[in-house]
Amino acid sequence: MKKISVIICTYNREKYLYNALKSVAKQEYPKELYEIVLINNNSNDHTEAECERFKTDYFQLNFRYFVESQQGLSNARNRAIKEAKGDILVYVDDDATVNKEYLQTIYDFFDAQPDVHSAGGPVIPVYETEEPQWMSYYTKNLIGGYLYEGKKIIRFKNGKYPGGGNAAYRKEVFEKVGLFNPELGRKGAALTGGEEKDIFDKMSSLGMNFYYLPNMILYHIIPDNKLTLEHFNRLTFSIGQSERVRTQGISKAKYYKRIFSEFIKWLATCLLFAKYLILFSPQKGKKIVAFRWNVSRGLLSKN
Repeated sequence: MKKISVIICTYNREKYLYNALKSVAKQEYPKELYEIVLINNNSNDHTEAECERFKTDYFQLNFRYFVESQQGLSNARNRAIKEAKGDILVYVDDDATVNKEYLQTIYDFFDAQPDVHSAGGPVIPVYETEEPQWMSYYTKNLIGGYLYEGKKIIRFKNGKYPGGGNAAYRKEVFEKVGLFNPELGRKGAALTGGEEKDIFDKMSSLGMNFYYLPNMILYHIIPDNKLTLEHFNRLTFSIGQSERVRTQGISKAKYYKRIFSEFIKWLATCLLFAKYLILFSPQKGKKIVAFRWNVSRGLLSKN
């Protein structure tokens, strides 16, 4: 039987890490058929102690712990690919939990569909305080990675792809498309991203397919500090920067094409702003405009 490697890459998330690991340990899935690979990316909090506590509490599990000294989420993810022994690699965020059917859902689907290369499922934000009034469908995806495509298994199309913190891949995918780009993704406190989009774009170019599994559920914890104006501005600006780095890394033509698409996105943003004004929700409309403005600035920046 194919073995699953559950990968958790972490940086200074001691508050959430144990519960993330515990949700994997509580799976309704044979323990001998999966391993947990924990990559500590130079945390300076009590991450190691939390891992030791988990290892003691769940000693019957195959739990493997590594420190990746090269800072950056992409470096941590790449280290996990090298260390993982499973045929299916499952990335789970370190500030989230998964449902009890999670691994069984993944195994059953990959076993029944040998031509499938990757899969992901719903990402449900769980607020530590409450959802702010300015939050809309669009900003919910931005802040909390919200993803929901319904109750049926479907193929991701039209530029959609699994959320990076809730994604399963056949290990052979990385042999064909290469590893995560170290120039992209979180680095310490920096909020750069785009590494998952880069991988899925490469997969699409090779004709690989990826699916949405409604019962592969990840609950993403959203603390109050992720709802501040400062975090919002930093995050949205970083999205633009990441797109600049990602597209320029491919070609100048790709970058100019991305700039052109930004004009199209501005048209859609203006329509959404008008919609929320009509619905008497100006806060939601203003936040979407701020999002687009910051992304555009990041995309056109030189740093």
